[in-house]
Amino acid sequence: MSSSPTFSLLTTISAGAAGDAEVLPRFTLESFFSEWSLAPFSFVVTVWVAGLYLLGVAQMRRRGDHWPIGRTIAFVVVGMGSFYVATASGLGAYDTTLLSVHMVQHMVLSMLVPLALALGAPVTLALRTLPGTPRRWLLAVVHSRLARVLSFPPLAFVLYVISPWALYFTGWYDASLASTYVHEMMHLHLVLVGALFFWPLMGVDPVPGRVGYPARMLLVALTLPFHAFLGVTIMGQEELIGAEHYQELREGPMASWLPPAIDDQHLAGGILWGSGDLIALAFFGVLFVQWVRSSMKEAKREDRRLDLLEARAARAATAAPPEESRR
Repeated sequence: MSSSPTFSLLTTISAGAAGDAEVLPRFTLESFFSEWSLAPFSFVVTVWVAGLYLLGVAQMRRRGDHWPIGRTIAFVVVGMGSFYVATASGLGAYDTTLLSVHMVQHMVLSMLVPLALALGAPVTLALRTLPGTPRRWLLAVVHSRLARVLSFPPLAFVLYVISPWALYFTGWYDASLASTYVHEMMHLHLVLVGALFFWPLMGVDPVPGRVGYPARMLLVALTLPFHAFLGVTIMGQEELIGAEHYQELREGPMASWLPPAIDDQHLAGGILWGSGDLIALAFFGVLFVQWVRSSMKEAKREDRRLDLLEARAARAATAAPPEESRR
């Protein structure tokens, strides 16, 4: 029975990918720079998302409005740049070869990318630049019941901390190793779940789910033990994650340089533990600085309000006739 052209193309692509994996050299810092690929899915997503953002910034500037350069750098360079680097550089080339490399990619996609995208305030930019009908559609989505439910802080927190457990201790991770489609969807899932959790906490965009600074800092602090516990669990267990896939690699041409799978898994757990806590603590510091600045601005506004009331009272007292003249 003859196969369709689409199926033949997918088979050829899959075979090519497998062949590329068989000839990967030892993973080093040089490999990170030398093993880049086009990564069509990541390339299209990066170009479209970053391009639409830059189009909005250009429209703001054409009409003479100011848009902070820091937000553009955060969204385009740090956010989408990190997304593409994590999926198209050596990290992307080795993410199905070494669990430790995948774990670095995981932390970039689930923490660094969402934080940077949130700092770019794309919702605010879209609301300022979109024409009438698309702007109303965006407002309808932002204020929809689904958006309020998904961004409800306790629910977003549960989704964020449970997702990595579901990834590594169900058949999900094995499926991502066997299917390019599932693998790419996993990348998007990590970014989206991270965005659901971090976007309201950053508080830059007018999205539902925003809470006060004490609650924000509490939620970030609560992620620390979950990252640590998951990392320690992966470091301590003797059962291999993705065992069939990684053992098969160690029976092929890369066996000469691949480390023992269990050692690589222990390293991956340490990366998850250490980098997760490091990024969370950095974000904790950012929130603290934002809280202090917000408090200082609120104090200045209150001082101006009190000064205005005092000035009005003084003018009223000056304008009122003396008690003796009224007699």
